[in-house]
Amino acid sequence: MLAQSPLAALCCDPVLSGPLPEQEAEELAAGLRVLADPVRLRILGMVRQAPGHRARTADLAGRLGVTQPTVSHHLGQLHEAGFLARERDGRQTWYSVVPASFEAVRQVFALDGDA
Repeated sequence: MLAQSPLAALCCDPVLSGPLPEQEAEELAAGLRVLADPVRLRILGMVRQAPGHRARTADLAGRLGVTQPTVSHHLGQLHEAGFLARERDGRQTWYSVVPASFEAVRQVFALDGDA
């Protein structure tokens, strides 16, 4: 089952349109904390640009120059937050970006007329 991004529930109510309720602010902050890591941002870009828009942990570790356990940790964080989908194929685990999560990010920060 795919986790829902903390930002997905906020997709249609831009932050700058008015006061943000405390609970929504907490959820937004949690989602943004997941994204606010340079390694995770690099992983997202690499997965998106990979053939078929999916990548394996080992492939990412080699390209990032970090250990496989470190990449696994970051992939787990991105998956748990709903930004990456995970698919097992035998002994391999493939990750792909969940586009809807990023549409929510775009809409959260939409200025008047941009949503």
